Amino acid sequence: MIYFVPTPIGNRADITLRALDVLREADIIACEDTRHSRPLLKHHDIDQPLVSLHDHNEARRLPELIAKAREGMNIAVISDAGMPLISDPGYRLVQACIEQEVPYTVLPGPSAVLTALAGSGFPCHAFSFDGFLPVKKGKRRKALETAIESGKTALFFESPHRILSTLEILTDINPELPVCVARELSKKFETYHRDTSSALWEYFQQHPAKGEIVLLLDTSGGSR
Repeated sequence: MIYFVPTPIGNRADITLRALDVLREADIIACEDTRHSRPLLKHHDIDQPLVSLHDHNEARRLPELIAKAREGMNIAVISDAGMPLISDPGYRLVQACIEQEVPYTVLPGPSAVLTALAGSGFPCHAFSFDGFLPVKKGKRRKALETAIESGKTALFFESPHRILSTLEILTDINPELPVCVARELSKKFETYHRDTSSALWEYFQQHPAKGEIVLLLDTSGGSR
């Protein structure tokens, strides 16, 4: 069996009892970055063999993991934080499991996307998540315009180094658009900054953003 196991997005205590059981009983734990995951596993007294599984080696690693699962080994797959596959490695492995009829399961657990959505105060009945915004400004603007036209709450991951530029683009598109910048979710300095795009652009010019960010846009036009 191959298990896709969510891990905490910040607070190490945010891991389920089932996830801990699976990780302790796994024959192998495939990690996005073994150096990143080792401290979390050590914190929970887990000392199983680790292998790397990331975007650059996933295709090459697939035959090995599939073969070990066929031999009867239990393999746990984790990313650096949150739910595997969500802007993280794992998609190719799931596809291989389906195609080759290898049993797999996905455990429920932490997700920065759903945490930010629930904490933003924006409508949750219809939303979209489009991963990381493009680096190039032109493509980023187009992605933001498309999201605004959707009428749904739109979520993106964004770098603290680009958030000011992104808020400037949003201000140019619609200075009154309700925006939430969710930072450092589940950590000590967690914050939800909610205001119009223009107000947040002004705020972050004076208070440079730090940490991991989920950007949310309320494109519902006030409807609930």
